[in-house]
Amino acid sequence: MKTLRYRSRGEAVYFLEEILVKIGYNVYISNYFGKDTHAAIIDFQQKNHLVADGIVGVKTWSKLIEKEQDLVAFNDKLLAEGDIIRFAKSYNLEVAIVKAVNEIESSGKGFLVNGKPRILFEGHVFWRQLKTKGVDPLLFSDEQTKDILYAKWTKKYYKGGAGEYIRLEKAAGLSNIPAVHEAAFASASWGAFQIMGYHYESLGYESVDHFVSEMYTHERAHLKAFGKFLEVTKFKGNTLLEWARTKNWTKFAEGYNGSGFRANKYDIKLDKAYKKYVAF
Repeated sequence: MKTLRYRSRGEAVYFLEEILVKIGYNVYISNYFGKDTHAAIIDFQQKNHLVADGIVGVKTWSKLIEKEQDLVAFNDKLLAEGDIIRFAKSYNLEVAIVKAVNEIESSGKGFLVNGKPRILFEGHVFWRQLKTKGVDPLLFSDEQTKDILYAKWTKKYYKGGAGEYIRLEKAAGLSNIPAVHEAAFASASWGAFQIMGYHYESLGYESVDHFVSEMYTHERAHLKAFGKFLEVTKFKGNTLLEWARTKNWTKFAEGYNGSGFRANKYDIKLDKAYKKYVAF
């Protein structure tokens, strides 16, 4: 591609500015490389560990095109409105209920821009999963693993976004023992509805690897797992599906997220999100 810089003109500038808009920059699309485009390129270069000189050469073009392709792949994996409507109808749920849970669990997005499903790795679950599989967590517990392996829940070590994969991969790589790998992947919550991996068996998946592979495919797979989870998970006499239908957000939130739901105000957030979507 042609090297571009401030005050460049031509069709290549138009193409450049189209890409910048697609990946989230507010620039005016034209054939002229103006100050707004220059500022956007400087920002893009800084965020992508490139030389921040405002010049669009081979390296900057390559990174821009890579980001655009990542965005296309990301958008191809997202739910459409029709998917949610059909799901809600099949489970006799209000559409606003499904949208509310989706928003609170994953901000409405089941995938990172890099195409991987959103996850949150839970070190206290990893501790329990190792014990469940007959592996003593104390064998791996030391200063080097304190961010991925601990007996009690804490959000101290959350990294968020792609950083959660660093924690997951660190946990899975602690040993060549298959049970450790399985325990690690079972200890993350996955996708648009943040379903914990250890639920794979009750949801009808052959293995945790099967569950994870499905989570990589599309948000429709996340929605499918969510439906199964609501049906099979019982809490205080009712399934989560029944608590959702009656909009008992306190019971739903505790059954879905555990006893820590109050600290995170999940029930309050769900109610607020539900009322927002009902008003649409």
